[in-house]
Amino acid sequence: MSPVLSLTGISKVFTRGDEAVRALSDITFSVEPGEFISITGTSGSGKSTLLYLLGLLDAPTSGTYLLDSLDVSILDDAERTRVRNKKIGFIFQSFFLLPRYNALENVALPLMYSAEALSKKEIQDRAKAQLVEVGLEDRMYHLPNQLSGGQRQRVAIARALVNSPAILLADEPTGNLDSKTSEEIIKLFFKLHDKGATILLVTHDAAIAALAHRQIILRDGRVVS
Repeated sequence: MSPVLSLTGISKVFTRGDEAVRALSDITFSVEPGEFISITGTSGSGKSTLLYLLGLLDAPTSGTYLLDSLDVSILDDAERTRVRNKKIGFIFQSFFLLPRYNALENVALPLMYSAEALSKKEIQDRAKAQLVEVGLEDRMYHLPNQLSGGQRQRVAIARALVNSPAILLADEPTGNLDSKTSEEIIKLFFKLHDKGATILLVTHDAAIAALAHRQIILRDGRVVS
């Protein structure tokens, strides 16, 4: 079975005036289907830059990135957007829910922009199924301000899952939550993993990182472990 993603010699250089700043250097690793991996490192280690590249929000300066066997490192902006919407689910520290849309409508949004020609009923059914999956069957019609922080993060997770992405990218998903709620969200990630989800979780929390099956540790833009 081919890796879900594979990075080979990935580097990223930013230009600031006359100065070239190397944010990532020769990053090489692969992720197999169904893996749960944490990405850690101190501030400035390159975690955010790597996440943007993995999520096709930016392109590498050099190297090769294969996502589901497709070389996405050479795609233009429009092609990256199309692949990103289909292949990647994002979960962020700030939930980014639309305040005037209820939970069901927020989860349904990615399906409205899907390349699939889905009927209104199919969109509703898929969105409802994902909310049930994250334990929010009784909160589907609540607005974000009527939900707790943990419930809002569950809505965000359901939204990330609704297009059945090849990989889930989670950026500090418990950063805005208290310790009890954080534990509940991490348990949900493991439940999703047990059902076959491939997850890359960026975190500064060593205890959370240690729960993953594999850790990728960055320092000064390089993988050190």
